[in-house]
Amino acid sequence: MNNRLKSDKARRQYVTQMRRLRKKSNFAIIGFAGFTCALFLAMIVYFGIYSMTHEEELINNSFNARQQLLVEENRRGRILSRNGEILAESETGEDGKDIRKYPYGNLFAHSVGYTGNGKTGIESAANYNLLQSHISTSEKVQNDINGQKNPGDDVITSLDVALQTVASEALGIYKGAIVVSNPKTGEILAMVSKPDFDPEKIAEQWDDFMKDTESGRLINRASQGLYPPGSTCKIITALAYIRQNPDTYNKYGFTCKGYITSGDERINCYHGSVHGAEDLVTSFAKSCNASFANIGLSLDKKEYRETVDGLLFNSELPVQFIYGKSVMDISEDSTDADVMQDAIGQGRTLMSPLHLNLITQAVANDGVLMKPYLIRQVINADGNIIKDYQPEEYSQIMSTDESSILKGLMREVVLSGTGKKLKDASYSVAGKTGSAEYNGVKEDSHAWFTGFAPVEDPEIAVTVIIEGAGSGGDYAVPIAGRIFDKYFEK
Repeated sequence: MNNRLKSDKARRQYVTQMRRLRKKSNFAIIGFAGFTCALFLAMIVYFGIYSMTHEEELINNSFNARQQLLVEENRRGRILSRNGEILAESETGEDGKDIRKYPYGNLFAHSVGYTGNGKTGIESAANYNLLQSHISTSEKVQNDINGQKNPGDDVITSLDVALQTVASEALGIYKGAIVVSNPKTGEILAMVSKPDFDPEKIAEQWDDFMKDTESGRLINRASQGLYPPGSTCKIITALAYIRQNPDTYNKYGFTCKGYITSGDERINCYHGSVHGAEDLVTSFAKSCNASFANIGLSLDKKEYRETVDGLLFNSELPVQFIYGKSVMDISEDSTDADVMQDAIGQGRTLMSPLHLNLITQAVANDGVLMKPYLIRQVINADGNIIKDYQPEEYSQIMSTDESSILKGLMREVVLSGTGKKLKDASYSVAGKTGSAEYNGVKEDSHAWFTGFAPVEDPEIAVTVIIEGAGSGGDYAVPIAGRIFDKYFEK
């Protein structure tokens, strides 16, 4: 009897324990199921919000099937110049398929870009807008009934056909690049890169381009090209010196013997020129390598690096298209030889023409860098504005006083220094030339010029590089002059 009672009690305890375990298990299952549902709902909400806030990015993804649906529904919009000239448009071919046409041929090859074998330039940057159609719903219904595509939205750029033409013609057969901009707004008025290509023939010539490893004609040298900046880098070195010597920079003195040495490193002035006694103004105007190497050696390396980084070296640029990242690697571990080379824009320092143009814009615009842009408006087929891009301040990368001092130095380059071929122009110009050696051969140098006009109230900034041409004063300055002349014809 006692054994049976003990057995019943044990059985009841077991059943009770199992019920408790089952209850706990049910709670765990319900909790896990609830957590899973909440996580799933959170993911749905996240993807919904992400899709709305990143619609352009998602549609531009080549793996997104919606892009193809838009291509089938809408005819790709036109790309227009600032004055309404057609730079790119789509026509219907005999087979009923859209063909992209570029009325100006090679002229806007890199800035407008191409579409077909991938996309570049504005064709890539504005792809989302060009695929959209913001005509009325009734028009879309009527087009659907008639089996016609909807006209895509048009993109109005900041590009000026006249300035692009004169820049391209001035560069001629040389390899190189030109960037023309408005320092007050950040608008890019012209962007030329050579050698170039015909964007209408990109598909048929693609295999040849892929085999061509020498010319780099598909590369936009204006934004992607990285070059030693040569003496144009003295703008940066001068700014660093002014910042570190705010009360005494105008008392700087140096006697140029045509070279300077530090240890085993020797820096020569261009073509062995001997400049004699100089202050900061004449050192800059004559582009004296020895003097600026001396200035470089006097700088605190940490503060020098801060100035360099503040001018967007070693970092991202505020642009919406592909570019090369400029490099100026100054640190407390830099040797005297490294600093001397960096101070005159040689050695490890590399820079894109676009980046140099941005710094030039800031000097012209009282130290304020405006965010550069190529697209002014997006309009629908009826001419109604869908999106309007306004000038936007990016950053004050130097003070108003610093920009004023640099303006004075750059003005003296034109009045008495290496840029004096622009001295007698009907407008006032400030600028800096450069002759950047490469390949370790003194005779081989890229010709640079960067500057703006008029000095009193800058409206246009021009940056020119000609690969392997020689002296910036002899080759780049006259090209810039032709562009300035064309602009001020207006």
